Amino acid sequence: MRAVCQRVSRARVTVGGEVVSAIGLGWLILLGIGPRDDEAAADRLVDKIALLRVFEDEAGKMNLSAVDVGADVLLVSQFTLYADVSRGRRPGFSGAAPPDLAEPLVERVAELLRERGLTVGTGRFGAMMDVELTNHGPVTIVLTTDGWP
Repeated sequence: MRAVCQRVSRARVTVGGEVVSAIGLGWLILLGIGPRDDEAAADRLVDKIALLRVFEDEAGKMNLSAVDVGADVLLVSQFTLYADVSRGRRPGFSGAAPPDLAEPLVERVAELLRERGLTVGTGRFGAMMDVELTNHGPVTIVLTTDGWP
């Protein structure tokens, strides 16, 4: 799995002019699923996302996790995180998981985040989405489960 995690003061996803999800302070997570990903990878990734200490404490230091501050999460599936641009100028996406594997794992990540007590909104799987965000900090962290034990 590959996740681009952006700490935001607000974010929203629009599909066909309709806002399908919006959040306040929290994480906007763009999530790509690879063909070898599974529920164990989802568990490891959610643990990292939920407990990563990048939210400010009372002294203004990044010392608190999303769980600590009750952050919102906006989870958006994004297969383009597996783009292969090694051959020419048109990206290939054969490194991304097929939709029948990816969609249930994206839903599982959302479910696991909710189990951590976080409020989670999602984009619409497979749709053309407009994603708007205000990156707070800015703080952007890229996580991948590739090579994690």
